Amino acid sequence: MSESFEAKRLARLKWACRRGMLELDVLLLPFVEQAFEQLSYEEQVTFERLLTSDDPDLFAWFMGHQKCEDAVLAAMVDKVLNTIKIR
Repeated sequence: MSESFEAKRLARLKWACRRGMLELDVLLLPFVEQAFEQLSYEEQVTFERLLTSDDPDLFAWFMGHQKCEDAVLAAMVDKVLNTIKIR
């Protein structure tokens, strides 16, 4: 992919990580900045799909109040938590 496309993609992802809930912002934005480019293409697509989830669901999954029913998204939640080292 072109450098310009990747820069735009990262900018779009950073914007999508601004959720309006500090608890989510401090997980998602650092993950994009630190780890997104090292993910496989499939993991990148999964992370982008994760960002389409509703904030209350994301909050419940990341805080451990609920387990995500989608195993692929649940694995991405774990990856984000393990990468950012917040539990």
